[in-house]
Amino acid sequence: MAQLYFYYSSMNAGKSTHLLQSSYNYKERGLTTVIYTAKIDDRFAEGKVSSRLGIDADAKLFVSDTNIYEEIKTLNAKAKVDCVLIDEAQFLTTEQVKLLTDIVDLLGIPVLAYGIRTDFLGETFSGSAALLAWADKLVELKTICHCGRKANFVIRLDSEGNAVQGGEQVEVGGNERYEPLWRAHFKQLVWQYTFQFIKT
Repeated sequence: MAQLYFYYSSMNAGKSTHLLQSSYNYKERGLTTVIYTAKIDDRFAEGKVSSRLGIDADAKLFVSDTNIYEEIKTLNAKAKVDCVLIDEAQFLTTEQVKLLTDIVDLLGIPVLAYGIRTDFLGETFSGSAALLAWADKLVELKTICHCGRKANFVIRLDSEGNAVQGGEQVEVGGNERYEPLWRAHFKQLVWQYTFQFIKT
């Protein structure tokens, strides 16, 4: 039975690598995948999903008014689509996440969405919030803070390497602009908490 999966994490957890591996696994078995990525994210090349490991794949682009359901329905009528994979899923609108559930429920095609759960202020992206609410399966991809603990938040850095505490939610940048952090470090730098860590 087809399901909607949401693979979420902080930055630099290998989401794109996982997506590319999943797509490869389907193709290795003679199955067809369709990959989407956000047009806004052009860090590497437009129409590409790229991994920090140096692998990439062509992708269709989505913007806020892209009807992914209709596109997949049309493609599937011409040649069977076995899986849809979405990179940068945090940039989906709430309505587009509903369309992903239609791909699963009406077309019987599994959808694997990959994205960041929260922004640099700890606020949920609209696409991520909808996926967290409606996905059949939630999978956390883990990465590590500089202290060695699990990083589940991300900070945005300014030109001097300081944590940014305000600004637009969407500002696409490379790895040098963002850093994954453990929640307590995030709270110190962004929410300005002052406290002593309990040694564990």
